[in-house]
Amino acid sequence: MKKGEALTVESWNNGLPFARHAVAEARAMGCTSVMVLEDEWAYVEGVRRAPKDSLGVMGRNEYSLLSGTDAYIFVPGQALTSYSRTLTPAELVDSTRYNVSWYEAAKKAGLRGARMVFGYAGKDMARMLGKSVDEIVKGQLKAALTDYGAISQVAGGVASQLGDGSELTLESAGATLRFTLKGETEVEDGIVDEKDVAEGGNMTYIPPGLVTKEVDPGSVNGTLKISDSLTKFGVLRGGEFEFKDGKLVGWKSRDTARLDRLVKPLAEEKRRLVLMGVGLNPVLRYGLGQDRFVRGSVTLAGLGFTAVVKNASLSVGGNALVRKGALS
Repeated sequence: MKKGEALTVESWNNGLPFARHAVAEARAMGCTSVMVLEDEWAYVEGVRRAPKDSLGVMGRNEYSLLSGTDAYIFVPGQALTSYSRTLTPAELVDSTRYNVSWYEAAKKAGLRGARMVFGYAGKDMARMLGKSVDEIVKGQLKAALTDYGAISQVAGGVASQLGDGSELTLESAGATLRFTLKGETEVEDGIVDEKDVAEGGNMTYIPPGLVTKEVDPGSVNGTLKISDSLTKFGVLRGGEFEFKDGKLVGWKSRDTARLDRLVKPLAEEKRRLVLMGVGLNPVLRYGLGQDRFVRGSVTLAGLGFTAVVKNASLSVGGNALVRKGALS
């Protein structure tokens, strides 16, 4: 932020203590700042009673707010099952259909935005991870106090090795998986500058530290052994997946029931790996709900959850990128 710029801070109830400090800090810097509260009770009550044709629709007041904002801090509400006991699945989906419109408006306005992911940490997530909400929140905020410039430099080096057509080998717990990269690369270094805004990457995650690259789904062959991974049904305690020419041909875990709940509902043609990530944050530790950002972690998405692989070795064209859970 620079003196004279306009900041909007949007927060749910759980993020208010942080939001207050963000507003005060911006004003102390000579910026104008406003805070928008998304109240949980009002959200649930409003969704339950709203006409179907207005549910999840952005209004001109919201569009105007975005167009008049230089930077935006968003602290989301509690994730997972927080509202499942009061709202139906259809109501949850319909009430958030504004999501695409919001991002389109944000890009058009050229604002720089930060999403504070500690906001997703609620009682449900804490119970699944076996920690207190306070421990998760403090751990994530501590990981936000890191050297962003250093992370950006490392991210650039990692991203430069992940070009289309690159052949990768992932080794974990004696298993070997091979695949080829093809598609979009995203760098989450916690910095949104003019170049990012021009390219449409005007939102970033805080804490920072992740490079992702799309996978050519049909290229995946071999065995993937994963570490404990957080899913919408709780923590999946490890698992093993067999791929042949991109297709998932077998899976097993000591947590069979939970794994089946994730995989079986997927149509066979969607049981594929589509995205790979490498974590870069040197402060964040495992078990705080954002394992994909931990430095040296390797993650793979596409089976109904994000699979985390700790202590893995990842090579690109025979050159080591990650060695036993450490960036090379």
